[in-house]
Amino acid sequence: MSFTAEQVACVCEVLLKSGCMDRLAGFLHTLPPLSLSSSSVCPGELESVLKAKAAMAFHQGHFTDLYTLLEGFPFSPRSHPLLQQLWLRAHYMEAERQRGRPLGAVGKYRVRRKFPLPHTIWDGEETSYCFKVVVLSYP
Repeated sequence: MSFTAEQVACVCEVLLKSGCMDRLAGFLHTLPPLSLSSSSVCPGELESVLKAKAAMAFHQGHFTDLYTLLEGFPFSPRSHPLLQQLWLRAHYMEAERQRGRPLGAVGKYRVRRKFPLPHTIWDGEETSYCFKVVVLSYP
């Protein structure tokens, strides 16, 4: 069966949003290899396929592939929330595996500092971690 690039992008988006990861994996395996320099595919359609591939890499635990995908293509801001979540959750899972226990708030903060979001999925906002200082005064 032959699909247009627009149809491929639509199928990827629908399967990704529905959470049908097995069907998405099967569909992605039927696609020919992507050429990032191909002029026949518009960036939005390419982005949908890459986003689906990133979700599959995360789902299958192939975090190195996930990081490579996320660092190698400038994604549009509408894709940033999902991809940022995948980036952080993958790093959290690796840190938890390495430490042999779940991460707490401080552990997650340290992971975020050690592995900042790549510029390809970063929205430009700095996160400030300020702690409220309470001053007690005695009468």
